Amino acid sequence: RAACGAGCNSVTIAPRRRQKRLPPEGRHTMINAAITGWGKCMPPAVLSNADLSTFLDTDDEWIVSRTGMRERRVSHVPAIEMATVAAARALACAGLDAADLDLIVYGSCSNDEQVPNSASGVQVRLGARHAAAMDVNTACTSFLYGLSSAAAMIKSGAVRNAVVIGVELISPYMDWDNRGVAVLFGDGCAAVVLQASDEPIGLLGEKLGCYADARQTLRVRGMGCTYANRGLTLGDTQWDFDGQEIFKRAVHGMGEAAAEVMRKCGVAPEDIDLVVPHQANLRIIESVVKRAGLPMNKVMLTVQRYGNMSAATVPVALVEALEEGRVAPGALLLMPAFGAGLTLCAHLLRWGDRVTPLGTTDIDLPPCTKSALELVQDIRAIKAGAAQRSGGALMAPKLAETLGTLAAVSHA
Repeated sequence: RAACGAGCNSVTIAPRRRQKRLPPEGRHTMINAAITGWGKCMPPAVLSNADLSTFLDTDDEWIVSRTGMRERRVSHVPAIEMATVAAARALACAGLDAADLDLIVYGSCSNDEQVPNSASGVQVRLGARHAAAMDVNTACTSFLYGLSSAAAMIKSGAVRNAVVIGVELISPYMDWDNRGVAVLFGDGCAAVVLQASDEPIGLLGEKLGCYADARQTLRVRGMGCTYANRGLTLGDTQWDFDGQEIFKRAVHGMGEAAAEVMRKCGVAPEDIDLVVPHQANLRIIESVVKRAGLPMNKVMLTVQRYGNMSAATVPVALVEALEEGRVAPGALLLMPAFGAGLTLCAHLLRWGDRVTPLGTTDIDLPPCTKSALELVQDIRAIKAGAAQRSGGALMAPKLAETLGTLAAVSHA
């Protein structure tokens, strides 16, 4: 039973499967990193487009026509709590005890704490006392960069069992009076278990990259130490969001990354069984898939239900694809993503034989006593006057791209 504390109950898992013994050191059999467990944790409070129209100059038709989004979730608990529940469900699905974990990777750009890290919070909540714990922040690509990190450690032999989490708690940092961003984002979480395997399954390849020359196009001012000791209130934010440039870079970046990883792995578009993309915007997804030469009926969409959950979008979509029976044994999955930085990636993954959980758990979040609109209105009340209170401090820092590029350093 996982030691999760309040709100957590029992875990029911099938008898633990004996893992295949891998070859001794020195033999050249490839170790792969396969997904063997999956689980999601979605906050129950649903914020609809109609809710947003009660305090923003917008309506359902305006939002849907531009983004494909109809609703999103707002969390009543910290991100670490969502991550703990999702991880516990993934472990039950894999038939793995928390005590057998070697690594927890926590992908997010909205951490509950910076020091100590958030992954250690999940470790202590799960009772995974033997696990290393690390955070990864590449914004919306954090889950997939975390997947690459954990898979590389498994392939190197450093660890055998890992949980990789994609979680976001954006609502406290949202500028809820800015229609350009308030309609886009939501809270949520999902996790997967990665385990060593000598079968030709799991992460086959990835392409990682970053358009740092455009990092200023997506920034949340007020998050980070550069804003410390300037007289602003923590939680007051201003979002820099150049939608047109982000759209252009996202389509190009995800499209190029998808083409590169398929080329590297010797895969043609017709070989792909399912695309599980970052759910930034329906129009972006349609453009990326068209660029990759794939039909939309091979794409898993959740953007209409959850909006853009940043690091959580890909793992949540993957879990729901499994729940809906869209992932077949041996399926080849393409997972492209794009985020602030501007980071980009695409991952190619071969699924194993199992597409159903080995076990389940009744671990869950505590009940939510307010509607999503009430939760948001509470945040808006606290943030009232933020522009006057913190506006100057939010604009004061000199940021990396304003300082120029260092001259090349020569070494004698």
